Amino acid sequence: MPVEETDDFETLLRYLRDARGFDFTGYKRTSLRRRVAHRMEQVELQTFTEYLDHLQASADECNALFNTILINVTSFFRDEDAWQSLRGVVIPQLLAQRGPDDPIRIWSAGCASGQEAYSLAMLLAESVGAESFRQRVKIYATDIDEDALAEARTAAYDARAVESIPPDLLATYFEKDGSRYIFSKDLRRAVIFGRNDLVQDAPISRIDLLVCRNTLMYFNAETQRRVLGRLHFALAPQGVLFLGHAEMLLSHGDRFTPFDLKNRLFRKVPGYRSAIGAAPIEGDPLMAPETSGLTSLRDLAFRHSPVAQLVVTGGDTVAMVNQQAEVMFGLSGRDIGRLLRDLDISYRPVELRAYIEQAKIERRSSRIRDIEWASPGGQSVWLEIHINPLVDGDNGLLGVAIAFFDVSATRALLDKLEDANRQLETAYEELQSTNEELETTNEELQSTVEELETTNEELQSTNEELETMNEELQSTNDELQSINETLGERTVELIDAREFFDSIVNSAEVGIVVVDRDMRVTVWNHASEQMWGVTAAEAAGQPLPGLDIGMPTADLRPMLGSAFVDSSYTGSSEFEAINRRGRTIRIKVRCSPFRGRNRDIRGAMLVVEPVDAEDGSAS
Repeated sequence: MPVEETDDFETLLRYLRDARGFDFTGYKRTSLRRRVAHRMEQVELQTFTEYLDHLQASADECNALFNTILINVTSFFRDEDAWQSLRGVVIPQLLAQRGPDDPIRIWSAGCASGQEAYSLAMLLAESVGAESFRQRVKIYATDIDEDALAEARTAAYDARAVESIPPDLLATYFEKDGSRYIFSKDLRRAVIFGRNDLVQDAPISRIDLLVCRNTLMYFNAETQRRVLGRLHFALAPQGVLFLGHAEMLLSHGDRFTPFDLKNRLFRKVPGYRSAIGAAPIEGDPLMAPETSGLTSLRDLAFRHSPVAQLVVTGGDTVAMVNQQAEVMFGLSGRDIGRLLRDLDISYRPVELRAYIEQAKIERRSSRIRDIEWASPGGQSVWLEIHINPLVDGDNGLLGVAIAFFDVSATRALLDKLEDANRQLETAYEELQSTNEELETTNEELQSTVEELETTNEELQSTNEELETMNEELQSTNDELQSINETLGERTVELIDAREFFDSIVNSAEVGIVVVDRDMRVTVWNHASEQMWGVTAAEAAGQPLPGLDIGMPTADLRPMLGSAFVDSSYTGSSEFEAINRRGRTIRIKVRCSPFRGRNRDIRGAMLVVEPVDAEDGSAS
């Protein structure tokens, strides 16, 4: 790929990381470019620059690209031999190391649509029993693809997806619902799905079995190293790592050791390589005196020891300095008897006074590793300093011995060994990268085949659905035509009924007003129009108290309130009012509930008629 295209591609990756939160910078470039190019073909773009512009302009394109890059090829009990080893060896060992009530924590990293997590759940339930499984087992299933996690949470799969499940396990742990198979709800509660980016997010801790299959092969060597460090941290002591068949870890022996390499099962190495140690100094010069000959021999041995040493008393006075210490640190016999704090060696090459004080108080030896010191000749020397308290038989402190071990040669050998290991790791990683690249290509081809098969089935299903839909539409059209004819007949009947009702109401010589429970006018007959000068169209839907008429509507509220609550209520009252001509008249108002078909109170009906002023009777 030309340098310019490479730069454009890296710019695209940085945009995805910084603006959209999808960090693919740790992925292998060859397969990553191939997946991005595949998406570019789908949207008919030629260059990475054009596609970056498209990403910035389209809110949905980022998710489409994300789904294209992530290849979610998975199945139940994929690689059957490896799962048999897990069932027959790993899980029994895991249970043997635990008490009958101890919790068991499993992590399925890169779980895709959940088949791997549910496979683990079935194996654990078979081993410990369903009741113990619910109480003891927690399975954490993580991925960075939210769509795949959403599918996994449903725990529902079609017949094709469950073909690889043994029939006895399928019958025990799945229920058929139409064409779908639903995983057991009781066991489903123990499987916890969540988003976790292995490159960026913190790992889950204290994991007994960590399954991360066919995920590492998409990362470059540096990202693999970082992810494996997090997986090592996640595992409990004696924890087991289960990888895909394209992942070997031969260059990470300091963290994982294989115990079933064929099936890619590795056990956590509990610690890293310890530093080079040294034996404690023998012939302590402050021991109880012996014969004068042995004392002289001991003094000579101390004096000419190849290890630089000095001894201070309990009061921090320099008691002894050997020849190597004089050469290395510029000391002399004149320094004996001086306080240690007055000498440069008390703080160069390292601050000694705190360590000496600690040795006095705790009566315990300590070591200071990896100290670099420039010798008088200008050569850099690596030291390991041992500080040993000198005590008598009654644990009384006599002094402190300080020894400076030159570990430069050992460090040089370690550097050469690490360099050789790096070269070996580089060679292995290149080989591993090639193997993973082939596996990635195979995964992509398998994914493409599955996509084509799915597309073909979808097209066939769509065709059948369209034929069925056409028949349903024809049937619906016939039904709608029949309904339309019926509605036409009912409309005519309704119009006739409405005209008949209006004729009855408008034929009455008294005013008839019907209001709903909100006191809005629903019926206003012709006599009411003549009496108050307001047409039915003007009154309909208006609150009765709000109409500009001469009827004392405020005085009607008590009767209306009673009619709204008492279905048997009938009341009447006489009032003075002003008709449409402005004349004062006396009216009699009868009020009763207005009931619906079910005898429920829908409102109130008012019958208004003028009263003969002379005899008080309604006219």
